[in-house]
Amino acid sequence: MRKKRLISFDLDGTLIDTAYTTLVWETGIPLLYAEKHSIDLPSAASIVKAEYEKIGDSSLQWYDISYWFRLFKLPGRWQDLMEEHRHTIRPFPEVKEVLERLVQDYDLIILSNAAREFVEIEIQEAHIDRHFAGVFSATSDLREVKKAPQAYQKIFEIMGVAPSDGIHVGDHYEFDYLVPKALGLQAYYLDRDTKRPKDDFVVGDLREFANRIEPSGALIETS
Repeated sequence: MRKKRLISFDLDGTLIDTAYTTLVWETGIPLLYAEKHSIDLPSAASIVKAEYEKIGDSSLQWYDISYWFRLFKLPGRWQDLMEEHRHTIRPFPEVKEVLERLVQDYDLIILSNAAREFVEIEIQEAHIDRHFAGVFSATSDLREVKKAPQAYQKIFEIMGVAPSDGIHVGDHYEFDYLVPKALGLQAYYLDRDTKRPKDDFVVGDLREFANRIEPSGALIETS
């Protein structure tokens, strides 16, 4: 019998530190571009960043590493670039403890905008895949970005759970808070950098998130 409620987690910046994706997108690709065109890395990084910004994070291409390899006509394989930096994949310090607690009372899923290639390598390397009843890439599996409630609606239909019985947490204020909230989910904005004023739906880390939804089983802070 399915547990009453389902928790949906974003991935990058929520469960997994962004060091890996930053290295791939902001160092690895510019470095290949610099080598191809025999220019310095800062110049290459500026050109690559400008192209990223033309597309924007509301577009499917933003998340598609094969698209960028084709656009920039980069040498080598994008798979090799991802593997090269695999060793930098790390979950945030509290993640495993929080997942082990919450999986006792909830079904857990991942719903990320990251392409499935990134999602799979990250959860495997971080050794957190066993905790999840479902792992979804909105851009790969649905061909949508989490900028509209439909993406959440489809995933919750797949999981057989009404949005009103769902909880979502993530670090993108629009995609992970405003959008699921509009659908009726109990949504939380994960603000690790404390950029927004605290309220009942802004949390500083996943331990605070877990304590907010299950205050009776509060996790003790450890040094």
